[in-house]
Amino acid sequence: MSRLNPRENKLLRLYRRLGRDEQSSVLDFVEFLNERSGDRAPEVKEPLNIPRPENETVVSAMKRLTTTYPMLETQDLLTQASSLMTQHVMRGRDAMEIIDELEQLFRDHYEKTLAEDNG
Repeated sequence: MSRLNPRENKLLRLYRRLGRDEQSSVLDFVEFLNERSGDRAPEVKEPLNIPRPENETVVSAMKRLTTTYPMLETQDLLTQASSLMTQHVMRGRDAMEIIDELEQLFRDHYEKTLAEDNG
């Protein structure tokens, strides 16, 4: 797992102190800056270290995982992730089981992407 540098740790620490609305604003602003910078922004190669909170919902897990793996094309994962979310909502599968499977899905897709980039 990747280690954060001191600036990233500070950013994450400050981010965690914010309320939900402020966190959303921060993410919106970062996305804006990333889009504005175009090719100047370095491509993220490693997943971010965003810990899994206790009592996380399936929807929150999806948001966390898409943030954790910003380098992945989420469209590629959407079909499989949607199937897992449907199993939770429609069939009553346990949220923790679904989240575990979502984490594995994202991890597998990341490893596949790395292999393709290095192959």
